[in-house]
Amino acid sequence: MISTAEIISVLKGEITALHVGQAFSPETAEEITANFLRNRGLKERKDGVPGQYVGASHYRKDATAYFAEAESVRPFVEALFGDLLDPVRGLFDALRRELLRHGIELRLARSEQRQANICRAICWSGAGAYTLEPHDDVAQVLCAGKDYELSAVANNTVVALNFYPSMPEEGGNLRIWSHKPTATDRRSQGVEATGYPYSTAYLETVPWHDFELKGGDIALIDGGFVHGVTQQSGGGKPRLLLNCFFGFARPDLVLWWT
Repeated sequence: MISTAEIISVLKGEITALHVGQAFSPETAEEITANFLRNRGLKERKDGVPGQYVGASHYRKDATAYFAEAESVRPFVEALFGDLLDPVRGLFDALRRELLRHGIELRLARSEQRQANICRAICWSGAGAYTLEPHDDVAQVLCAGKDYELSAVANNTVVALNFYPSMPEEGGNLRIWSHKPTATDRRSQGVEATGYPYSTAYLETVPWHDFELKGGDIALIDGGFVHGVTQQSGGGKPRLLLNCFFGFARPDLVLWWT
């Protein structure tokens, strides 16, 4: 299982990425996948990023809309796990206990009345060279707006945490490029507010690394680096991930959201 010390190293920017194989059981992975496919909250994304999802995303939403959506879809997110021992909450609770030993609070991001969900479930469905186009996760946090408390995390490491209940036989790799875009870089690509997508031409000479994932794996990355999902083989198993973000908002506070 992934160690909390390694997670904290990613949080502090000391490690760029972690890949943990077989971090949760095949039985748990299969049950979550079945719960996703029959979930009454399953929707198609309509924000320009192709995919199916259960849950809420702060991407291109103001805080009022995001937290209202998080509240309304919470039963569907909980239905992903049913009576299972939830691997996402298990990791969250273990990390919270470890950070508390160092005087650091870990909690879900919130507004005055509502709070974020612990994860969202996604099947990316891009049809080109990438199932999910190359992007960074910092721009969307930087531009989230002052009504979000999570905006402060953009000054530190924005960590993307992915659990993979199901993976196709071929492709669907998590690709990370050795490039952390600046504000100037984003302007040059016209992605200041979203960090999505970076062109293939822009990344042509940048070295990259692929994480070849299997069902039951976990990956954490510094979301400031450009990353995407390679094309996957048709048919067979879906590429399903449970995703969330977290990072330091203050030296004594780590926020978690979707």
